[in-house]
Parts: sequence; structure tokens; C-alpha cells
Amino acid sequence: MGSLSDNEKKSSINFSTESDDTTKHIGVSTQGANDGSYINYDNVFIDFILHFKGRKGIRVYKERLIQLVKEKKKSLYVDFADLEKFDKDFAYWLLDKAKEALPMLGDSLYRYLSGFEVFNENQAQDEQVIDLAKRIKPYLNDFLSSVDKIYIRLTNIPAVDLRKLDATLQGKLIAVEGTIAKLTQASERLIEGTFIHENCEVGGEFTYPDQGELDIDDRLPALCPLCGKRGTIKLIKEKSKFRKFQRAILEEPEPQTGQLPKQIELILEDDLVDTLRLGDRVRAIGIFELKTNKKGATFSYRLRVVSVEVLQPTFEEVKISEEDEEKIKELAKDPEIIERIISSIAPSIQGRWEIKEAIALALFGGVEETREDGTRRRGNIHVLIIGDPGTAKSQLLQFAAAVAPRGIYTTGKGSTAAGLTATVNRDPQTGEWYAEAGVLPLASGGIAAIDEFEKMRKEDREALHEAMEQQTASVSKAGVIMHFTAKTTIIAAANPKFGKYMPERPLIEQITFDPALLSRFDLIFILRDLPGPEDELIARKVLGLDKKNGIEQYLKQEIDPGLLKKYIAYARKKVFPQLDNEAKKLIMDFYVKMRQAGGNSQDSPIPITPRQLDALVRITQAYARMRLSDIATKEDAQRAINIMRRFLETVGLDVETGQIDIYTIMSGKPASLREKMMRLLEIIDALSNINGCAKLGEILDEAEKLNISREQADRIIRMMRRDGMIREKEPNCYIK
Repeated sequence: MGSLSDNEKKSSINFSTESDDTTKHIGVSTQGANDGSYINYDNVFIDFILHFKGRKGIRVYKERLIQLVKEKKKSLYVDFADLEKFDKDFAYWLLDKAKEALPMLGDSLYRYLSGFEVFNENQAQDEQVIDLAKRIKPYLNDFLSSVDKIYIRLTNIPAVDLRKLDATLQGKLIAVEGTIAKLTQASERLIEGTFIHENCEVGGEFTYPDQGELDIDDRLPALCPLCGKRGTIKLIKEKSKFRKFQRAILEEPEPQTGQLPKQIELILEDDLVDTLRLGDRVRAIGIFELKTNKKGATFSYRLRVVSVEVLQPTFEEVKISEEDEEKIKELAKDPEIIERIISSIAPSIQGRWEIKEAIALALFGGVEETREDGTRRRGNIHVLIIGDPGTAKSQLLQFAAAVAPRGIYTTGKGSTAAGLTATVNRDPQTGEWYAEAGVLPLASGGIAAIDEFEKMRKEDREALHEAMEQQTASVSKAGVIMHFTAKTTIIAAANPKFGKYMPERPLIEQITFDPALLSRFDLIFILRDLPGPEDELIARKVLGLDKKNGIEQYLKQEIDPGLLKKYIAYARKKVFPQLDNEAKKLIMDFYVKMRQAGGNSQDSPIPITPRQLDALVRITQAYARMRLSDIATKEDAQRAINIMRRFLETVGLDVETGQIDIYTIMSGKPASLREKMMRLLEIIDALSNINGCAKLGEILDEAEKLNISREQADRIIRMMRRDGMIREKEPNCYIK
């Protein structure tokens, strides 16, 4: 915006709260007026800013305007509810005529501020104008020299369902909510171009457009406006004006079954650019438009964003009424609320208590913590279920995804690294590169339930490492490097490699994924299909034989899934438990005793590591959250220790020695295996020094002398060769 003359500056200030003839009038009929009268709405807006009082009698918007000038910012945020209280007709007019009105009000406010450069207190009648002038005067020159435009950004407008958008809303100011599914890089949009016509007979250089700004869909001039002829017309970039520009795709968070998710394109400009991230759950307020598609007379939806608010992950999606809140608080008073929550996880599935308990812990989660040195402890509790076919793993995962405030169910067979994290593609219509979110960013703040985990390709599973620990997802393609938030809890289910779990063999030999990924799960449990006393109970439940008077009888009273979902959302939104001193001492004592029980030598098994210590803290906090308690007590810590011990005794057991060794999970190599590997390496080293390489048969003979069976030695040799610890110099002849 060019500088204003002194006369223009004087006329820009309305020194009283009444209308001034020198101010530009807006010819808009007031809503509900029968006489066709017109209102000077820019003066109404200035009056609102100067005199509206919020809580405690503070003139909220005058203070915001002063802060805007001090900090040299462009955007003034206005709560629509405040406008509605001040002047209902003005507020509704603004909703209806936002495309023309908002830029006009912003320009009017800029002119108003410019007028204070020549402000004379003696001319003013309003104390608020005088106060404003005194407080902004020291900062005004810097503001006007660095800011050329003010944006009026409305907030707090009720959202419209994405599936209810239609052409009748064109030009209206609306709000929509959803998840950012695609995002382009920031770029510059031409708003006023200076061009040169090389063969012009008149002069050649011209500005286009001569009034206003170029719109997104406007084309560059094909004819020279000076001579009216075609020819080579070039843009002089250094003399042209640009504005920051970015596109995003907003997607409904919970698409209807069997239908493509509803989407709308968002247009972000100036200081709104780069404020969003893939997977963000947002409320976007903007002017609704129809966008012409590339081919045919069809149109898609577009929103020119006026303001955008990143919602608190997960929790805003679940609407909790006052009545719901009362029910939730009443539930929390039950001394057996934890047992009730666990029994409410997939209640149609008989038994599986430990698995249901682990899923409940994952749904509630711990508290994310940033330490003084900047390191962060995640709050998400990741759970892995390894089980025989037909043990209801899929049903458990589907229930978890359904009851989570934000949950996505997917399968490993159809999931790629890009589908899980993010990818970068080129838009076929615009040619722009855009990032597209995968499952983990879209489920950020919620649950990603991944079934058939073992069917994922190795390189696709490796994409989970960063997301599970750092809670971010990264993508690099075509020179584009982007990082996205992925604070997602993963509940995964996998089948054993050999079809059925064999307790006599180490876990690492029965799965297809690496120990590095396995170690990132806080809880791992085995589901085995064994005949036993529960068979009749399962059969009765499947056949409906345990129903009485049409009401199924359970051991405990379950919580309705809809209420459970609200309970989880409320707990994660409102409750952030911290461990009391007794809980801390109990966990510390357990950790120290477990470490000491493994022995002090270098080759001793290690039952527990600091990674499990962090997990114990998260699990303790999750139990406290189930009770809606801000204090995690000794009892919560004892529950956490019990479930951790069951996990370690089941999965972290060295099957050869019967001792707990966490490196069974962390590296796939417990102490007993490491010892055998060292002995075999010594044999290979000794034999290769004599013969140039160690023949397999001779290695196995020597291994038997050390009480290592030939079968086991052969398996270890193949593993060491795969890991690069030894290499095959000749067929079946090895060297280190």
C-alpha cells in the first residue's frame, strides 16, 4: 500500500464515535431494515474495536490493536460472538458479505492507524481515541514502514459438516473442521505484475491489473493494454508484488464406511502460510467458493482461509455434554473402575484379560514429558500381540480403533512406508508438489491399529522406528524434505512365523521383524490357542447360550462403548497424573532389584533396561488416568509392575536358561546365545588360522565338544553369517 497524503491521513480518523462524511461509506442494506437505509459499517467496526469490553471490563480489541502495532503484525483476530453482542446486524452482514467486507475493513483500519501520524489531541472527543494515539505513537512509523496491510481474522464461528457443503454457500463465511491430509510447499502468488511488451509502439511497460489484485484463477495478460496488440509480454519480477501462498487439503476425520473421505481445498496466504502440519486437526474459517475443475463443467470446493485454529489432538472430535461429564465423574467413583474398563474392551470376546488390560492402557496412555535438558519422554504406550490364528486378534484391534477418540484400523499386507507415514506427489492439475499424510500423521493423538503386522515388508516396517519413539514422520522426495507430527499409539497384531507359537523356541525366531522394532513396544503378549476350561465359555458366548431374559450375563458390568469413548477422551484431555513419592520409590526399588538379580558380570543376563523404566512410568500414569486421578499412587505403580513382570516372564524369557533377559527382545540375543556365539567365533578363528577357513563340519564337531548341539550351532552360524559377523570364503568354509 502506498503512503497517504496528509489530507488523506486527516480524513482517515473519525475523532468521534459518530459517522464522518469524509469516510468511505459502504452501500449495504442492514439486515431486517424495511426502509432501505444504509449503515457506515467501517465506523461501526472502529467503534467496536475502541469500545467493546470483554471480561473484567477490559477493552480487548483496543489492546490487541496496540499489540499488533507494537509487534508489527498483520492480523487482528476477532471473536464473532463479541461482534454479535456488539451489533447483530453488522455481524450477520459480515458473514454474508465477507469476501468484500473483510478486505475493506482491514484497509479502513490501516487508514485509520495511518491518520495518527498527524493526530491532534485537541480535535478528539473520545478518551479511547486519545489513549490509543498516545500508546501507539512511539511504534507507528516502524509499523507503517514494515506492514502494508491488515487482515481481519474472525474466529468462533460454528462449523458446517463437510458433507453438507453445497453451491448455495458461495461467498459466505463458513467454518469447517477436519484433518490436514495434503499440504503443498509455501510459494509466492503474483498479486500485481509489472509487464513489458517488447514490440509495443507506445511504451511497452505497464502494470496489470490497473486496479485491485490478481486473483488465484486470473490469467496473465495476453494483449498489451497500451497498444492492444499481441506479442511477447514478459513479467518484470523485481517490479511486481507477490504474496506468500500455500494450498492444503482438509479431510473429514471419520469418513463414512464405503465412501471416499469428503475433502475441501484450503487457500492459505500471507501470515497463515506454514502454520499447519500434516495430520493437524483444525477448524478453518474462510470464504466458501466453487473451484473450476480442469476438464468439463464440474466444480469442487475451495475455502479462502480467513483464520485457522489447530485443535487439541483427538479430544475436540468427541463432543462431551454436561450430562456426559456427570456420568463420567460418577463412573470414576467406582472403586473397581479399572476392572470395569478392562472388561468393557471387546466384551463379546471371552477371556483374554491381559490383552484387554494392555489395550486399555494404550487407549488411556501416559503423560508426555519434556525434561529440563530438552529431551522428551513420550506418553504413548505401544502394544504388540503375537498369537495363533483364530484367537480374535483382529476383533480386539478393530474394537480398539472404534472406541479410541481417534482411531484408524489398517492391515500390514496393504500398508507401505508411504501409506503409514507420508509421501510427496505432484498435483496433476497445478503441477505443485504436495505432501500427503499417511496413517500415523492422520491418527496423531489417537490409535493406529495395525493387523497382520508380520506381512509388512521389512523396509515398510522400518518407517515405524522414528514414529514410535520420536513421534514424528519424515519424508524426502524430489528435493522436498518434510517432518510431520505423529504422536500416535500403535497397537499391532502378528501371527507367528511358523503358523503356531512354540514356547520352546525364542520369540525372535518366530517373528519376521527386527529386534529394533520389537524393542519399541512397551508391552508384548502372546495369545495361544490351547484347549482348556474356557472352551465351553467361548462356545456358550458364540452360540448365545449365556443369555438370560435377553440380557447377556457378564462377570462385571461393562461400560457402553459410546460412553467409554467419551470417558477416554475426557481422561486424556483433563487428567495429567504425576507419580507421588511412594509410587516413585516402588518403581525404583523394582528396577534396581531386577537389575541386581541378573548378576554383575559382563555376560550376565539383563532383566530390565531404562527403556522399560520409562514404560513403567507411562503405565502407572495410565492406571491413574483410568481413575481420573491427577496423582499416580503406589497401587497404580504396583499394577504397572505386575503387568510388566508378566510381559517379561512371557516374552523376555531366555528359553534355554529360564532367566529373564530383556536382550531377548532388545537384540534377539540373550546372554546364553551371546556366549555360544563367542565360542563358535573362537572355533572359527582357530580353524581358519590352520586351514585358511573353517569348514562347517569341523565347526560342528568342535561345537559338540562344548555341549552345543549340531543343530543349534548350524542355526547360530547361519545367523552370524546373515549379520555379517562371519563370511563364507569358500562353500561351507567360513572366516571372521
